[in-house]
Amino acid sequence: MIQYPFLEKEITIGVTAPSSGVPTELHELLKMVCNRVKRKGYSVICGDTAWTQDKAKSAPASKCAEEFNEMMMNDDIHIIIPPWGGELLIETLEFIDFDNIQTKWILGYSDISLLLLAITLKTGMATAHGTNFIDLRGEYSDNTTAMWESVLSLKKGESILQLSSEQYQKEWQFDQTTPYVFNFTEKNEWKSISNNLVQIQGRLLGGCIDTIRHLIGTRFGEVQNFKENYIKDEPILWFLENCELSTTDLRRSLVQMKLAGWFTNCSGIMFGRSQANTTVGNYTVEDVYKELAMELQVPIIYDIDCGHVPPQITFINGAYAEVELCSGKGGILQYFI
Repeated sequence: MIQYPFLEKEITIGVTAPSSGVPTELHELLKMVCNRVKRKGYSVICGDTAWTQDKAKSAPASKCAEEFNEMMMNDDIHIIIPPWGGELLIETLEFIDFDNIQTKWILGYSDISLLLLAITLKTGMATAHGTNFIDLRGEYSDNTTAMWESVLSLKKGESILQLSSEQYQKEWQFDQTTPYVFNFTEKNEWKSISNNLVQIQGRLLGGCIDTIRHLIGTRFGEVQNFKENYIKDEPILWFLENCELSTTDLRRSLVQMKLAGWFTNCSGIMFGRSQANTTVGNYTVEDVYKELAMELQVPIIYDIDCGHVPPQITFINGAYAEVELCSGKGGILQYFI
């Protein structure tokens, strides 16, 4: 059975950096977002790792894990939101105290998704793939990003619908700031291999494929054990996004996931928009999706609101979801059951 944390109205956010921290020259961003969320009524506790960055990490792995473990055990902290992702979170896993994971939300994406997936797989506690802390620094959030509060305030047994965004951000325009941080310029359209009405149901699991693929073959990536112990072998509906992989590296990663049994009893796969997916030869990302759909015989939806091309829907690892795509518009109904 999945355990769902609950976001209270008056909460304290713990900001720790198990991957990358914020370098000195960007401290003003972190101060800005702390002030912004405080004005919204939240309290904030920033750990030491949030303010440091050297050698591609916020701090040595043992220190990162120690701070995360302390925040997880601290009853005065109700949700943990890292400042952003990074590169080397995998180093911390052996030091994370999985036996004492408390039922509280952890929210993030990119490299953070590796920790989120590992926690859900090992403990059965739901985790939240969505915005990072730095991207909450705007005067307000766009409608898609802002849903993180509503989703995490859901009680067990309830459900919530999120719809595809109207537009997305193709590239950052730092000289043209907006009240909601992002620069939305492109019309959003979800796509599918079949080009027909698509309806999929299943238990959500996923994250940034660049990082979560490295859980395969470790004690932190036992998908079959999770299915047997926590969801009674219900089908998995995967959501994946690509940060930096070429099409051939993406293909290798997906084949490895398949060979490792991660796609056994899979009901479908959703892929986020990506600025990566670099074509190799004439091998395109659409070719990757078509081959995977044919091999697995499941629906594949792509260019959804997930990952490094904002905005992004808040996906809950472990939640039951019903997804529908029709005429380029998508909706995801998540149930906390």
